[in-house]
Amino acid sequence: MTDHIQYSPEHDALILLDQRYLPTREEWFVCKNVKDVCEALVVMVVRGAPAIGVTAAYGCYLAAREVQHAAPAVDSWRETLSAKLEEIATARPTAVNLRWAVKLMRGVWERRPDIDLEGLCKIWLEKAKQVHAEDLATCRAIGASGAGLIADGDTVLTHCNAGALATAGYGTALAPIRAAVEQGKHVSVIADETRPFLQGARLTAYELHRDGIPVKVACDNACALLMQRGLVQKVIVGADRIAANGDAANKIGTFGVAILAHEFGVPFYVAAPVSTIDPETADGSLIPIEERPAREVTHVGTTQITPDGVDVFNFAFDVTPARLISGIITEKGVLTAPYTEAIAKLFK
Repeated sequence: MTDHIQYSPEHDALILLDQRYLPTREEWFVCKNVKDVCEALVVMVVRGAPAIGVTAAYGCYLAAREVQHAAPAVDSWRETLSAKLEEIATARPTAVNLRWAVKLMRGVWERRPDIDLEGLCKIWLEKAKQVHAEDLATCRAIGASGAGLIADGDTVLTHCNAGALATAGYGTALAPIRAAVEQGKHVSVIADETRPFLQGARLTAYELHRDGIPVKVACDNACALLMQRGLVQKVIVGADRIAANGDAANKIGTFGVAILAHEFGVPFYVAAPVSTIDPETADGSLIPIEERPAREVTHVGTTQITPDGVDVFNFAFDVTPARLISGIITEKGVLTAPYTEAIAKLFK
């Protein structure tokens, strides 16, 4: 599944499968400018750290096109464009891939300080396409790294969606599962529903069922019972940011799954590209945790489920301590504790 993020030369636009409406409707969201890109990121038309990075890369190109179409003064377009890049970089706070992608595109620009706006548009579009293609290759490499951790007959539990829809295709947490299946192993998946946005129930189940991989959806609060009954052999989740010591931020509820996996002796793995590791963040306490609109908790669709006037918590992420993580599956191999040393060595 690789068609959910598309650049359209005909419309000079980024076309995104709108994940808010899955699995019952497949609708497309068109991004032609920075406002569109930021909206897509904030309301979660697109989500998942690698997919956010790919979207941001194309967003930088669209920002340059937008500035070009506004026909700015020759001496002011750089400042205008730089401000638009910062809008994209700050659209969501937790996923490090967002700032990573903008920083990458800025680096291309900084190496060509005398380039004109038309030339920048051309090289940025090619760079965004490269980021897109490399993310897909990275996901396949993550699958190759992690497939050996899954035995024939295993049932793997995952939390949130870290599959094709969260990346350019193939996935991060789902990549080792897909690779194991391609090796001929019989693997099934339990997808936590992942309240309140239901990425597991709506998205993980959607793409696995579409690809013919056996999947069952479980309520988030069934996790302990499933493990107690021996119905889960492995846990694999994604990450939106991994600190230099191996602490990993992922969708809210992941920390609880890790605690239960530790209690029941179930290996707990995090799968993510190296670009999701943030060596400048020393540990998980320094990772900003996004708080999202209360309506995501108070309503399911258009149906209100909590009383008027009652406040809610809607933290989008939590941080799993490195001590609970059995391994970090990357395109460069599987990192194991002590993670501070493993990550430092990786970045050298």
